[in-house]
Amino acid sequence: MNKSPLTIAIAKGYLWDEAKKIFSKMGVEFDTDLDHSRQLYTIDTSGRYKILLVRPWDVPAYVEEGAADLGIVGKDVLLEQNTQLTEISDLKFGACSLVLAGPDPISPKEIKQNSKVATKFWNSSIRYFHEKGVNIHPIKLYGAIELAPFTNLSDYICDLSVTGSTLKAHGLHIIDTIFSSTARLVANPALFNTKYNEIMQFNSDILKVC
Repeated sequence: MNKSPLTIAIAKGYLWDEAKKIFSKMGVEFDTDLDHSRQLYTIDTSGRYKILLVRPWDVPAYVEEGAADLGIVGKDVLLEQNTQLTEISDLKFGACSLVLAGPDPISPKEIKQNSKVATKFWNSSIRYFHEKGVNIHPIKLYGAIELAPFTNLSDYICDLSVTGSTLKAHGLHIIDTIFSSTARLVANPALFNTKYNEIMQFNSDILKVC
């Protein structure tokens, strides 16, 4: 009797682009090109792996609810959502940082109380300022966050940055790094126990080529 494939939810975008290269190095091939198809899932030609291509912020939900055995998602998402998933490995790709930035190159200690901070990372930002003993007025945005200080919508922003070039292009300076992030392999705690051997074999295989 054939085993059911190991189901892996993978974040769309850059993480999927990098994951494809890794699967190729592992000798895993797919008949369906998810980049040029309306289909959002595929099974590899050997029948061992089923890939679900989902929004980065949705990966934890698929894994937590048992719709996927594993997930490949950024540490930034895990920290923001404060998930209870089992983190198996740091896959070492997709590096970025959540940074605090503003129009002036100041010290974090110079941030004034009740400053307005625009961010998509609501929980992480509030947690950071709470640890600093600073009250803020958070403003939740989902895109074009660099515009917020320029338009006086906010005093500062907390946003992901890879090289800092986009911030510089908008006249912003990095004030502090809140955390660094890379892609992580995560599992549902219950399924991790029931499919331990399969999951750890996949983990071993993927780490050999990462």
